[in-house]
Amino acid sequence: QVQLVESGGALVQAGGPLRLSCAASGRSFGTYTMGWFRQAPGKEREYVAHITPRGLYTYYADSVKGRFTISRDGAKNTVYLQMNKTKPEDTAVYYCAAARLQILPFREDGVDYWGQGTQVTVSS
Repeated sequence: QVQLVESGGALVQAGGPLRLSCAASGRSFGTYTMGWFRQAPGKEREYVAHITPRGLYTYYADSVKGRFTISRDGAKNTVYLQMNKTKPEDTAVYYCAAARLQILPFREDGVDYWGQGTQVTVSS
């Protein structure tokens, strides 16, 4: 069993930075592919980024490529999403996700555990 707790969501002005964190419980953190999804009001949840179990490879949605960076710290059992050059369209609830058997693609239906979500609001 893995529990994921996100933090760091906030109101930020467009163009500003924000860092989300996702703390994972359990001793098997290093065996999971970790990722982020987001859901904007009235829209379906969408993929944002993910990172392989040992942190060697990262992948991003086209909409955030070059602006967001995903990373993980095995010693802290934590995955991060550094958001730079934020845009109003980044406004959403951001969910942390853990998947044991997924590398590519990183799909919702393959996620084993979800966090509760953290709200990010980008003002124009």
